[in-house]
Amino acid sequence: MKVVVCVKQVAVLGDEVDFAEDERDVDPDYLDFALNEWDSYATEEALRLVETAGEGEVVVVSVGDENAEDAMRRCLAMGADRGIRVDVAERLDPIQVAHALAEVVRAESPDLVFAGVQSSDSVQAATGGALAALLELPSVAVVTKIELGEGKATAHRELEGGLVDVVEVDRPALLTIQTGINEPRYATLRAIKQAEEKEIDVREPEDLGEPAYRVRKMFVPPKGEGAEMLDGGAAEVAQRIKEIVQERLA
Repeated sequence: MKVVVCVKQVAVLGDEVDFAEDERDVDPDYLDFALNEWDSYATEEALRLVETAGEGEVVVVSVGDENAEDAMRRCLAMGADRGIRVDVAERLDPIQVAHALAEVVRAESPDLVFAGVQSSDSVQAATGGALAALLELPSVAVVTKIELGEGKATAHRELEGGLVDVVEVDRPALLTIQTGINEPRYATLRAIKQAEEKEIDVREPEDLGEPAYRVRKMFVPPKGEGAEMLDGGAAEVAQRIKEIVQERLA
């Protein structure tokens, strides 16, 4: 059993924020960095599946510069066996990240590929689906439970309104993992020290293609005048909403 987990080191905003001179990114001095929350659940789920199988390995793959290795070593400290980093310094959009991951993941020939549902800094939920398409793998999104069968995987996926969709896919497959699927383990001090000594395999990216979008400008939106609270019955509130929309469109 081999599971490849795609992980990301995300930027975390503090209480204050300022922008770079070109106004297209946040000044790094105002950012902290950490393993993406969804990816910690994906790593834990991979570890549990391999432990249940009694054999196999968990390989974490990330795209970024040397700083991204901090998040990867968190996964190694949790118990992942190997780490592979695709060396990219510039900002990539989700489709380019998927291209950067694809060749590495394909070469590993895993039974399952995991990715977090989304990253907390971009919140686009696009990389997992794009990677599945590039690898031509069946995929299931927003997975909250996994059961393995002979050559298959049964996944429970979260829908709106508290509904759950149960689907069966052939393996290999790509699943995007939702928070709450498990309780990620804490790494011991010994495991953290051992993870620091593990060598991370660094690969050069293949053709990433043209960016699908470009950041033009970042700014703090101006504060408005506040909310208008509407009283009355449903018909009165609906009428007032209609009036407000007409006033704004006039």
